[in-house]
Amino acid sequence: MLWRSHIDDPTTPDRIVSRLRSLIIKDLPLPAHRPVLFFCIGTDRSTGDALGPLIGSRLMALGLDASYVWGTLDSPVHAANLHAAIDEAYSSFQNPYVIAVDACLGRLENVGMVTVSRGPLRPGTGVSKTLPPVGDIHVTGIVNVGGYMEYLVLQNTRLSVVIRMAEVISKALLQVAEEFRQTTEETDDDTSAVSPTCD
Repeated sequence: MLWRSHIDDPTTPDRIVSRLRSLIIKDLPLPAHRPVLFFCIGTDRSTGDALGPLIGSRLMALGLDASYVWGTLDSPVHAANLHAAIDEAYSSFQNPYVIAVDACLGRLENVGMVTVSRGPLRPGTGVSKTLPPVGDIHVTGIVNVGGYMEYLVLQNTRLSVVIRMAEVISKALLQVAEEFRQTTEETDDDTSAVSPTCD
């Protein structure tokens, strides 16, 4: 069953954190050994598709280290450079754990919903593009109605919806990032306190 929660629900940020935490913990018993990266996909040339870059920029404005954020308003990750961005990320970090974020289109009754799922994001599906899958888990925001003239729909999406959604998602992602940073530091401290033994 697809997990989702609406941005008008004040509990949504906490619910996103809880959902992400449950998925990540199942995948990462030792999170310190895999850096967590955020791939925020999209372009600011289209209002609806700007969700990812808005979230990336918001994460950096809130203090998240830029090296862990891929895709911002100033440096977006989109169809033209996605391959290169993935290659660069996996060259820069050893076996990273990637949380991919993107806008998507859906049914009218689901506009405003945030979804969180295990497995890679398949960007471009809604506009009939074939792009490489990315992410160990993915977060999507349903910004408008799909099914007809998707490019035009994305370009005519209400900015207020996208901004509100970006604020909700970035708040949750920042909390997850901080939790894993703290866990990493605690694990490093524990490791440094243990002397190796020789048989």
